[in-house]
Amino acid sequence: MTPQQPPASILIENVRVFDSLRSGLTPLTSVRIEGRRVAAIGGGAPGARTTVIDGGGRVLMPGLTDAHVHLFAVGTSLAGLTTGPTGTGYYNALAEAERMLMRGFTTVRDMAGDVASLRQVLDAGTFPGPRIYPSQAAISQTSGHGDFSDVHESASTFSCGAHSRAEQIGFLRVADGRDQVLAAVREQLKRGASQIKVMAGGGVASPYDPLDVLQYTPDELSAAVEAAADWGTYVSAHVYNDEGIRRAVAAGIRSIEHGHLAAGPGTLELMADEGVWLSTQPFVESDHELTNPENAAKNAQMCAGVADTFGWAREAGTKIAFGTDLLLEPEKAGLQNEMLTRLSTRFEFPPAEALSIATSGNAALFRLSGERDPYKAARLGEITVDAWADVLLVEGDPTKDLTVLGDPEKNLVVIIKDGRIHKNTLG
Repeated sequence: MTPQQPPASILIENVRVFDSLRSGLTPLTSVRIEGRRVAAIGGGAPGARTTVIDGGGRVLMPGLTDAHVHLFAVGTSLAGLTTGPTGTGYYNALAEAERMLMRGFTTVRDMAGDVASLRQVLDAGTFPGPRIYPSQAAISQTSGHGDFSDVHESASTFSCGAHSRAEQIGFLRVADGRDQVLAAVREQLKRGASQIKVMAGGGVASPYDPLDVLQYTPDELSAAVEAAADWGTYVSAHVYNDEGIRRAVAAGIRSIEHGHLAAGPGTLELMADEGVWLSTQPFVESDHELTNPENAAKNAQMCAGVADTFGWAREAGTKIAFGTDLLLEPEKAGLQNEMLTRLSTRFEFPPAEALSIATSGNAALFRLSGERDPYKAARLGEITVDAWADVLLVEGDPTKDLTVLGDPEKNLVVIIKDGRIHKNTLG
């Protein structure tokens, strides 16, 4: 692959900057981009090879980030992934990556799916799309949230058991016992994972596990943490229920995915004390259409806990990351922006605080990947000198009204990622 080169220089003039590190906007200023990074804020005249954009007093902000996506699954239905040709998921992921970028999301953390190769072609500029932090296959115990084998089939841990389609396409990996968990973690790291995801409790869409069940023993979870730490990175855990959260924290898990069924503020205080992230989603029931009554009931139970979890986390000072977790319903992929606006409209975050969570806040979580961080050469999620040049020019003021980001086609007038202009309606 031959990387495409960004413009030599971009000067964005006459803008108010939300750098994501402060709650307010700067006075009118300019931002210069050289190559792939922010070179200067304020001052300077355009050079001979400079692309000049007059911001017209609009707000310039960092590109949005999403801490929980499934690029391999968001553009394809369950039937498409499980019964269709293998290539369908990859091509749909490529198409969805461009749509995600055009919604303003310039960096995402992928929490299950074979996307390491997709990251490479996007980073090379061969196709448009966000930066990706891949987890590769999510790791699950037998009968856990990642076990989608048929109930009559022998467990794959036995020599007579077959791997499910979800395992065959690299979306999930079933592993039981310390040795298998060690091997499964190392397998994902070999395949390009920047962090690891394990299933530590029951799930909504999975067939065998009620939300209250615990998944993986403390020793198995510790094994995953040890193997990831040997590669300089961390483990995140899918888990809703309170005891599962506490077990994951005790094992050294650094990021709790979901956490909507925490039993009370004490669990969020524990997470805050241990520096563990709550990577959660502002779900409402209609986000997922589940025809099976048992799955629908689990979805309702989970969504009922969203507001309490957000409230307890804010009171405890728990580090909050924003994600969407949309998958297997391609027609709903566009909810990504609406879910962001809910942080303010439904769950009472001040707009500027919500913006910081979805930019520099998420970026701080991403940096836990340490030596496995594919973008560690510069800062993400902020507009500061030498940061990656991922910026959005917005019609309206999202620090006062987050809903302007709910209509990216209309209100994102310029989208720049990695120093490349992907959208410019200003001419």
